[in-house]
Amino acid sequence: MPPPVPPVPTEPPAAADAPVRRRPRGRTTLIIAAAALLGVSGGAALGYGIQAERAPTPLAALSQPGLGHPAKPLSADRAPAPLPVAQDRRVRTDGDLRKLLVDRPKGAKKTITDELGLDDGWQPLDQYAETNYKNPHYMFEALTEQGLRRVASVSWEQGKYRETEVHLLQFRSGDLLGAAEHLDSQLEYMPRDERGAGNEGDAIKGSGEGRYFLHPVERETGYLPAYRARALARRGDIVLDIHISDTVPIGKKAIRTLAERQLERL
Repeated sequence: MPPPVPPVPTEPPAAADAPVRRRPRGRTTLIIAAAALLGVSGGAALGYGIQAERAPTPLAALSQPGLGHPAKPLSADRAPAPLPVAQDRRVRTDGDLRKLLVDRPKGAKKTITDELGLDDGWQPLDQYAETNYKNPHYMFEALTEQGLRRVASVSWEQGKYRETEVHLLQFRSGDLLGAAEHLDSQLEYMPRDERGAGNEGDAIKGSGEGRYFLHPVERETGYLPAYRARALARRGDIVLDIHISDTVPIGKKAIRTLAERQLERL
C-alpha cells in the first residue's frame, strides 16, 4: 500500500522576516506639480500663438472731431447767468474777511487790539501766534509754511470775567491744502490731557469734521477757577477758531451756538 500524499499548500507561506516595500515619499506630488506646470506652460504657449496670428487691432484716434461740448458757443440769450454775489462764495471770502466775522453781542466790550492799539479786525500773524499758542515761534513757522494768508479776529467781554475770541484764518489756495492741514493738526491734539481738552469733543452741526470742546476746570491756590471752551471748523480755505474763558462753568450750548452762527456766515 503506497504512503499517503501530503496536502499541497494553496498559498506560499509568508516569510516572517521579509521587509515591506513602501512607495517613496514625494513622488506623487512631483508628478502632479510637473503635470500642472506643463499644462500652464502649454496653455500660455497656445494662447500666445493664437494671439500672434491675429491681425492687429487699430487704436482709436487721439483727436476725434465732435467730442467737444458744446460744439458751438451758446448764444447770449441761452448762456447761463453768472452766480449772484450772495451765492458765489469766492466773491465773499476773497473780499473783506472782517465782514464775515460774527457780530458782537449787544453791550459786549471790545478786547482785541493790534500792536498800535488799533481795533480794525485784522490781526498780524506774529501777534496771533504770540497770543494764542504756548510755542509761538513754532506756530509762526508752521502757519507760514501752510500758506496762511490773513487773520481776521473779533473779541468781547461779557459780565465780569467771560471773554470770547473768534478768529478766521484764511489760507492761500493751491496744492498745500493749508486750511485742512491746520485743522487736522489742531483736532489731533485736542483730546490729549496735557495739551488739549482731554476729550473727543462734540460735532458741530453742518461742519463736516468740525468739533467743539469743554476743557476740564483749572484750579490754582489763590486764583479763581478757570473754565475754557474751544470750537474748530473749516469752510473751504477758512478755518474758524473760537475760544471762551470764564470763572464759572461754560455750557455746551454757548460754544456750540456761537460756532454754528459763525459757520452760517461763511
